This record gives sequence, C-alpha cells and structure tokens, in this order.
Amino acid sequence: MDTVASWRNDTIGESTARSLKKNGFDAVYVKTGAEAAELVSKHLKKGATVGFGGSMTVKGLGIQEKAAAAGCEVLDHNVPGLAPEAKTKILKRQLTCDLFVSSSNAITLEGEIVNVDGTGNRVAALSFGPTKTVVVVGVNKIVRDLDEAFARVESYAAPMNNKRLDRPNPCVKAGVCMDCDGDTRICRIYQILRKRPGGTDFTVIIVGEEMGY
Repeated sequence: MDTVASWRNDTIGESTARSLKKNGFDAVYVKTGAEAAELVSKHLKKGATVGFGGSMTVKGLGIQEKAAAAGCEVLDHNVPGLAPEAKTKILKRQLTCDLFVSSSNAITLEGEIVNVDGTGNRVAALSFGPTKTVVVVGVNKIVRDLDEAFARVESYAAPMNNKRLDRPNPCVKAGVCMDCDGDTRICRIYQILRKRPGGTDFTVIIVGEEMGY
C-alpha cells in the first residue's frame, strides 16, 4: 500500500474510532487484519460459546477456526447441510452466547453503526444478549453519514451478498438495489446503533484494509 493510501486509512480509521468511543463503544484502530484477528483471539476462551453473524470479514480472518482451536463451542448457522430446525436452534443460541463476532455494513464518521439483515439474527445479537460483542470493520465500510451508509448497502453490500448467497433477486442482474418485494429478499431489517446498546460489552475493531462487503 502506498503512503498516501495508508495515510488516508489511518486518518479516517482513527477518527472513526474516536467517534465510536464518544458514543460509548470500546473502539480501536489497527492497520492490518492480522492485528484484528489477534485482538479477537484474546476473547476466545476454552469452553466458551462463540456465535458468528455470517460475516465475510470475520471469515477472512479465520476466527471460526481460531475459536475451534481454542476449544470454544462454535455456533455457526451456515454449516452446509444443516436442517432448518438445527439452524434455527443455533441462531437462537447465538443470542445468548459468550462471544458474538460480526462485521457491519457501514460505520459513519460520527460513530454510528449501520446494518441491514434478512433474518434479523445479527442485528438482534448486536442489540442485546451476548456477554461480549466484537465487530470487525475494514476502512472500506467507513462513510460520511447515514445517507451514505444506506447508499453503500444499496449500491454495493446488498448486491454482493445476494450474488454470494445465490439469491434470485433483481439486484443480482442490475448490480444495485431494486427494492424488490419477493420472498427471497435479504434486506428486511434496518438497524442504526447511534450509541452503545445499554448494558452491553461492545468492542469495535477498525482495520486499515479493505475487508468484506
């Protein structure tokens, strides 16, 4: 990475971390994904239940494998071949797990965390339930304000995730949100965390690299 790009990432990453702290979150900026993975690993305790929000960012860091290696019980609702009843049971257990690890669709420079879900398991767990919550976000997800946050979801995050999940929704053909009404729509629950949810232990790790969608 050239020095100008590194300067920009450091500047907006550190600024956003400061805004998150003002909003009550524990927040830290690190330059690399490896540093972020190391910070998350400190919370992986043998026997702990660890839930995941279906994040490509977290998957790219190998956190699930690290959790399994540490002797944690991994609550992964995306295991291939899971029966619907088993998947639902895991989703519900994630709401009361010892550690919930996820990413976010966007974070504003003012320290607001924005997410759009289809089932709602991620936004529910980010609001209340887990003993400890950790969100890992690349600088590519930092935006100026809420308008830009939702624009990012519509123009990038939602189409990319629809393609990844092989959903037959219009945005897969158009490349941008078409505000569809079908049963396979994944954009159903819209969440803004303006402040740290009351009573939660919530850490945000901002990474000076592009990560996830």
